[in-house]
Amino acid sequence: MSNVIRSLPGGSYRGKRAVDLGIVAIAAVPSLLLGAAWALAIRLDSPGPIFFRQERVGLDGRPFRVWKFRTMLDLPADDPFPQEDRITRVGRLLRRLSIDELPQLLNVVTGQMSVVGPRPTLSYQVARYSARQRERLSVRPGLTGLAQVQGRNALTWSDRIELDLDYVEHQSPWLDLRILVRTVGAVLRGSGVAGHPRDDPIAANPPR
Repeated sequence: MSNVIRSLPGGSYRGKRAVDLGIVAIAAVPSLLLGAAWALAIRLDSPGPIFFRQERVGLDGRPFRVWKFRTMLDLPADDPFPQEDRITRVGRLLRRLSIDELPQLLNVVTGQMSVVGPRPTLSYQVARYSARQRERLSVRPGLTGLAQVQGRNALTWSDRIELDLDYVEHQSPWLDLRILVRTVGAVLRGSGVAGHPRDDPIAANPPR
């Protein structure tokens, strides 16, 4: 992909890491206050940990653990309780506002993620990528991205990956700024939050 900007390690444009840290610094105090309030709400709503960590695939296919606020009942993975019914009252609101992703600012600080980029996905999904689709792993995953402001979960994974590849090829500070501005509107509208397309060949749960 000759159009991919690779002026720095990670396939990012020059200065992107500094921009990430600058955004985190600006957001630090309000994020801590907001996070503390939601952490209390999670604790009062249901027993269990406040945070949830899950392994995802990041830059160059390397695994890492993302931080999230817990939105589901703290049950064993093999518990027969239906997955959808495990979501707590506070959890539904957290997902509706995308606040469950707020702790991933910690992943940005450690350099595992960027503020803008393709969302990190699960290893079994990555195993289903074509060689071309794996190009989305040539940049750090992001808190938000082009696919998140153009349909999010309402899109099939193939369509989302195409948007991610478009971002990889055309990334720039101005594109990041436009995505961040559009993210505010998408979050307020709750665009594409609910569910995933059924029987998606990439996202369908692997057989147990």
